Amino acid sequence: MTVIVVSGTGTEIGKTVTTAAVAAVALAAGRSVAVLKPAQTGVAPGGPGDAQEVARLAGDGVTTLELARYPEPLAPDVAARRAGLAQIHPQDVADAAAKLATEHDLVLVEGAGGLLVRLDDEGGTLVDAARLLDAPVLLVVTAGLGTLNSTALAAEALRARGVRQLGPVVGSWPSDPDLASRCNLADLPKDAGTPLLGAIPAGAASLTASRFRAEAAGWLGPELGGTWDGTAFTEREAPGAWGR
Repeated sequence: MTVIVVSGTGTEIGKTVTTAAVAAVALAAGRSVAVLKPAQTGVAPGGPGDAQEVARLAGDGVTTLELARYPEPLAPDVAARRAGLAQIHPQDVADAAAKLATEHDLVLVEGAGGLLVRLDDEGGTLVDAARLLDAPVLLVVTAGLGTLNSTALAAEALRARGVRQLGPVVGSWPSDPDLASRCNLADLPKDAGTPLLGAIPAGAASLTASRFRAEAAGWLGPELGGTWDGTAFTEREAPGAWGR
């Protein structure tokens, strides 16, 4: 895969740290990596955005590109309209990612907010860009109560639009998971329709960059270049979740 689109079932669920982990594993394998952030919202001019955070965690070898930055933490279409700035369209995203793909082994396109957040007034979304690129979507999901429904809805939306889901990754796995999280670990693959591809530990972004890079492979499955074993993880983290 040359281009992977990273999206999720909501906002603040671990998309950036998941993107950084995938980038770190790819860099460690000797691949050149670019991270494209189509629309950065809620960050002032000159401040570090999500793409810069990926580079900080994954390594200086990551190429970063933002297409637009809007100051208010809103959906990109609304944030652009309120700021009086040009909106980003799916074709813009696809063109930028395709260009980066000619110069890098892997391009990670990290969206803003959830899967179907609008980029423009025409209703264009990151999923439309994925379809133009014929790229799979890596779906970042939450661990706790409510995630099964949102994961199933996201998977259904991707299928309806003819976009392949690479699989779900839990963007923040708690150090002391509650019952819902433990049960969800086994049920998420059923609702996603694909195996679980990883689980990023809560607080991973606060690790030193060197430790983050050293541990990233253990958070991601082989499909993403890592060593994480979903079956073993579920057996260890969710014992007794299906009955007394």
